[in-house]
This record gives sequence, C-alpha cells and structure tokens, in this order.
Amino acid sequence: MEAYESFAEVYDLFMDNIPYKEWSQYVGSLLKEHGIEDGLLLDLGCGTGSLTELLADQGYDMIGVDNSEDMLQIAMEKKAESGKDILYLLQDMREFELYGTVRAVLSICDCMNYILESKDLIQIFSLVNNYLDPEGIFIFDLNTAYKYETMLGDSTIAEDREECSFIWDNYYDRKTRVNEYGLSLFIREEDNLYRKYTEYHYQRSYSIEEIKEAITKAGMEFVTAYDAFTREPAKETSERIYIIAREHGKGATT
Repeated sequence: MEAYESFAEVYDLFMDNIPYKEWSQYVGSLLKEHGIEDGLLLDLGCGTGSLTELLADQGYDMIGVDNSEDMLQIAMEKKAESGKDILYLLQDMREFELYGTVRAVLSICDCMNYILESKDLIQIFSLVNNYLDPEGIFIFDLNTAYKYETMLGDSTIAEDREECSFIWDNYYDRKTRVNEYGLSLFIREEDNLYRKYTEYHYQRSYSIEEIKEAITKAGMEFVTAYDAFTREPAKETSERIYIIAREHGKGATT
C-alpha cells in the first residue's frame, strides 16, 4: 500500500487528462439516484483531493481518507486555497476509523485495484458497511482484467514535460492478475537539475463475481455493476466498471 511518495509532487500534473469534473458529475448523479442529495460523504483513497473538492462544490460535506502523507499535503493546500471545510485523515483504508456514520462512501480512480488480497478487500467492505448510515451506499470503480490484458500489460508509456518526465513500464501477470507498474520520474528541482525517482505500484484485477462474493461476506448488499460513466451493465470489454453496494444490517425500514 505504500505508494505515491515522489509521484505525489507531480501527480496532478500528469493526471491533468483525467476529466475529474465529468467524473464528479457522474458520481453525483449516481448518489442522487439513490436519494443522497446532501449530507456527509467519505472519499476513501482521496489522493490530492481533486474529486473531494468537486463533490464539496455539489453541496456535500466531505471527509477524505488516504494513506499517503504527501498526497494529503497537496489536498490540504487545495483546501486552504478553496476555503472548503473538508476533513482529511491520514489512514490506511484497511483500518480506517471515523467518528460516526456517513451517507455514502466513494472510492474512485482504481483505489480498490491496489488491494491485492481478497481478505483485505472484505475487511475494507466490512468497515464501509460499519460506517454507512442505514441503507447508505458505497460507490467504487475498478480497472478490469480486459484493460490490463489488452491496454496496459506489457506496455511502456512515457511523457516528457518541462518540469518533469516519466517512464511507466507495465507488466501484467495473467496468473496472479497483478499488474506491476515501474515508474521512473525525472523531476526538475530548484537547482534546475533533474533528479530520478523510482516507484513500484501494484494493482490487481477482480471479476464481478469475486467482488459480489466479497461484498456479501462483508455483510453488504450488491446493487449493480455499470460500464463506467454509463447506466449500461458491465460487459467483458469494459475497461473500467463502477460498483454500487448498499449498507445492510442496521435494520432500516423502507
């Protein structure tokens, strides 16, 4: 789970192709479809807080949890600039603790792919279930095996910019279903020299059936799986999917 140390410094620069505004609108529409138009939400694996800030713009009270101190430092800088009342907590999502329950939990941009063991996935889902209001919902996305096998695995991605450059090598093991990212960063520092930093990240693909089983074992209720940014069912060629699960066990009546 240790990642985004050197990369945190330039994360937003290299993620400027991610349409966070559109993503936040999609997530917001899913929340509203489930009757959640306001209230307290948890952004689990919030990173630098880009999505957290946009959901706060939609009127939600936000908590952000991440295990990277460097990423949260950038999130705090954004908070200071925007003036939004967001609570950020430095915690591992496998052991996170809140002061009370929330209406919904969100975990976007591959966070669950970083969980390499099914038992840890179940643990996270159990904690989410515990901290959700009765019949609250959990929305999270996943990169699929199809994406790793056909797009990312055994590929090299490179980008050169004035402030920094990176080389991103991928290797996908079909047996373990783990994708290894070897990330070499060349960051220009105050003396105008470029210094190299290397990080290794690991993500695992899960089938929808495995996710359903983990949700059930955690005591939650599986609701649906969408092909990302649509209301169409997830399919074999989906590159990213969105899962919606519902809190179960607190005894709410409908």
